[in-house]
Amino acid sequence: MKILNLKVEGFRSLKSVDWSPGDLNVIIGPNAGGKSNLLQLLEMIAASARGKLSKFVKRQGGMEPLLWDGSAKSINITIKYKYIEDNEAIEDFLYNLEFNRLGITSSYQITKELFSKFHIQKVGRQTPPIKLLKRNANIPGIFDDSERIIAPEVSEHESFISCIKGKYIGDQLLDEYQNYLESWRIYSEFNTGMDAVIRQAVVTSYDKHIEPDGQNLVAVLHTLYEEDRDFKNEIDSAMRAAFGDDFEELSFPPAADGRTQLRIRWKSLTTGQSAANLSDGTLRFLYLLTILANPEPPALIAIDEPETGLHPSMLSIIAEYAAEAARRTQVIFTTHSAEMLNAFSETRPTVTVCEWHDGQTELHVLAGEKLDYWLGKYSLGELYRTGELENMK
Repeated sequence: MKILNLKVEGFRSLKSVDWSPGDLNVIIGPNAGGKSNLLQLLEMIAASARGKLSKFVKRQGGMEPLLWDGSAKSINITIKYKYIEDNEAIEDFLYNLEFNRLGITSSYQITKELFSKFHIQKVGRQTPPIKLLKRNANIPGIFDDSERIIAPEVSEHESFISCIKGKYIGDQLLDEYQNYLESWRIYSEFNTGMDAVIRQAVVTSYDKHIEPDGQNLVAVLHTLYEEDRDFKNEIDSAMRAAFGDDFEELSFPPAADGRTQLRIRWKSLTTGQSAANLSDGTLRFLYLLTILANPEPPALIAIDEPETGLHPSMLSIIAEYAAEAARRTQVIFTTHSAEMLNAFSETRPTVTVCEWHDGQTELHVLAGEKLDYWLGKYSLGELYRTGELENMK
């Protein structure tokens, strides 16, 4: 599955946004343009699929900080996505979620939710949407396409895709869609301070996906590096590309009380270098590699400013792994770095300009003959550095 189109109204600076991302995406734009708000929107969508929308809203301080200008009455999200089976597009689906602030309180109520599908005809046209499941605030319950009630009661604060997972006997696509959304991972903060968990020995556990804060990196690396030979080869190859042939391998010696620690073995040293003594850039490089080289990645990966803390020579490696990951999942980077854009020399990403105008964020996907013309003369990074790239919207 992948997003074909995302529309949102009323969320933070995203007053009215219509975005059609590709498989591999780079979002550029000035500070305070709204890039972080877009990533936070994706985080909120994933939270709603996990049944944690109310916790997300509370963590943000209630509804007012989430609403455009603090005064919009509701947040409305529409996702059109493509269902793919055996590398073949089968159907397009539409999911709509709307929730309103209750008066001047910090609380809210889900007022509309709709799950629809389109059958793709051989000639490339679509049939009218079929409403699979729906609800609205005026009529209690969840209804199917025949207006039969599926669930008489459901939380007014949580999406029905989280509330009735596994309970709706019928089309299993709803469960698959819920799994798709809840797997999204948004990476915006990664603590590499001297007291960070990743620098310490951690309780040995079987873990295959990096959490948003990245602090389970050692557990995930240990699991995948020891279990999957292809993953190990990918990590080793990237580390040698970044640090030269002196890199030998990662190791995970046991520590006290059933704990595991991360070490890097160098051919020139007899003792492995522990995570406690690794540079911030080395840890961040391993963090990005582990996310992008995962053999079973989340359905969507969004990373805020992946270039942070990395030597410029590492960016081409990250770009290469991002392009490869985009064959298996949807990848989104935000960046301020011309060098990061230049790193995509082999695969051109979908570039979106994110800017602030008249109190709201605007998104513009750069495409067409004008972009092709300039890319025949300059790299993406060169165009970005001169300001020409942002002016092409």
